[in-house]
Amino acid sequence: MTKIAYYPGCTLKNKARALDEEARAAARLLGYEFEEIDEWQCCGGAFTTSRDEIATKLAAARALTWARDHGGRVVTVCSACYNVLKQTNAAFRTDSEFAAKVSRYEKTDPPYRGEAEVVHWFELLRDEIGFDKLRAAVKKPLKGRKIAPYYGCLLLRPSETLAFDSPENPTVMEDFIRALGAEPVRYAMRNECCGGYLTLEDRDAAKKRSAAVLSSAVEMGADCMITACPLCLYNLTKNAAGPLEIRYFTDVLAEALGLKEGGENA
Repeated sequence: MTKIAYYPGCTLKNKARALDEEARAAARLLGYEFEEIDEWQCCGGAFTTSRDEIATKLAAARALTWARDHGGRVVTVCSACYNVLKQTNAAFRTDSEFAAKVSRYEKTDPPYRGEAEVVHWFELLRDEIGFDKLRAAVKKPLKGRKIAPYYGCLLLRPSETLAFDSPENPTVMEDFIRALGAEPVRYAMRNECCGGYLTLEDRDAAKKRSAAVLSSAVEMGADCMITACPLCLYNLTKNAAGPLEIRYFTDVLAEALGLKEGGENA
């Protein structure tokens, strides 16, 4: 069993418990033990671009330092957590002034300089486990399902820093869907924003964005949509009523692996 440091994030401990539990269960079946980071704190949910502001990045910095000292890498499942952790890590590697400020504040010994590697569960599946192994582990192939992958913003951008997949033509979620025995549905809005945090200030704008995403997938014949982002799932289900079933990707993963019965997220 391969151990890897794990950052769950806040939402996976309340509204998105299934995302956390199913990710861990699937990891164990595929040979990985997610070791939760000690005393982790909220990543903040968004990466602030101000170079002289470090307060909102300290939680991510602490998690990254812990990961460096416990195996050298950290996996996360939530798109927002992944985005924040990876951009913070890049800031340590490219901005010596930022790294020095955090080190002085945290009194980190030795100082953290971006040594850890941040990976998303999708990257672990694609680059290390491999989709062939995943396909072989499937007990209940999702035959006949037409699943629309929804990437949204946070997994793909900024593309040079995240290097998750092509920001314009990503394929990892489509390959994941095929490995589970289902048919991926390609549609124009799969890598567009759902409205994100606009839902806090301009709900009508968020509704329009979410409705456009859903409409695009329905037009191409999807009967289900998957996402890794709790905020995306919220916007797509609460702000835009429609015929599509919206599920976390770990939900269909757990179903295909025989870890749960089919159905919607808990």
